[in-house]
Amino acid sequence: MDSNVVLIIKGLKAMGAGSACIGLAGSGIGIGLVFASLIKAYALNPKLKDELFNYALLGFALSEAVGLFALVMSVVILFA
Repeated sequence: MDSNVVLIIKGLKAMGAGSACIGLAGSGIGIGLVFASLIKAYALNPKLKDELFNYALLGFALSEAVGLFALVMSVVILFA
């Protein structure tokens, strides 16, 4: 292939990988919202502390999984 074409493909891969990382920002926002809601719920009903914490951990895990999927897709785009 022509060297210009190779450079264009590498540049487009980098742009695609960067675009795929946008999901990481959403994951960070989601985690912040989960724990903000946890603090608010603790303030409103301290008796449900253990149950609320379990729900918060579940929300954290799901938000983090979305972020990890975005990161994996970015790496796949970049190195495939």
